Amino acid sequence: MPRLTIDGKVVDVREGAYVLEAARKAGVEIPALCNHEALEPWGGCRLCMVDVTFEHWDGWYKAVAACLYPVAEGLIVETRTERVTNARKVVLDLLLARCPDTPLIQRLAEEHGITQTSFARNPEQTDCILCGLCTRVCDHLGISAISMVDRGIGREVAPPFKEPPPDCIGCLACAEICPTDHIDYTSTHSRREIWGKSFEMLRCKTCGKAHITVAQADFFADRNGVPRSYFETCDDCKRKAHADIFERLGTGP
Repeated sequence: MPRLTIDGKVVDVREGAYVLEAARKAGVEIPALCNHEALEPWGGCRLCMVDVTFEHWDGWYKAVAACLYPVAEGLIVETRTERVTNARKVVLDLLLARCPDTPLIQRLAEEHGITQTSFARNPEQTDCILCGLCTRVCDHLGISAISMVDRGIGREVAPPFKEPPPDCIGCLACAEICPTDHIDYTSTHSRREIWGKSFEMLRCKTCGKAHITVAQADFFADRNGVPRSYFETCDDCKRKAHADIFERLGTGP
């Protein structure tokens, strides 16, 4: 188990971990907008930049992305050096220019002393910070209905040809993982709409609640070999049914 030092705090962390995980274990806060524990690290936002060194480097430091840099025995990490702080300020300044009215970006920028961007404000309102979480979770699920398109200031998340994506199953994974609530959708007891596509809702056969789309149930039943009937009951009713079983077993003769 490697032992390293982060801002003067000594921490032991599992083999194969990255610096960001070690920092969180040590109670050291490092901002990271594109990182999520359910996904592989991506290193896209660059907010988690830190300085690293070893004693045998004789005072030389290297700037790395904490979410991608593996821990090692004797590693020394500094998260608040002038170089690191300035790098984060530049990233947040640019994000504030892109998303000037997004509360999450406003808060992070203010925490770093930035209340107004020094760049030209984006004339088109958007909460998309291009963190890539939505496209990556969609790929991770094996759906790949959306992706990053275009370059530069025109870069955005969109389905192919900006038309309703044929592969989307309306699972809401993209909307739920988005840190800024950028992805719009509507959901009722009968229909769900997202990315310009409409889905029929599957209602729980026990309580009647609409819990997932029919397309979502069909997709995971086909892919994972789970009986289609499994998805006809919502998670709340499944938990209640299992709790009732355990209660009967615990109080039986």
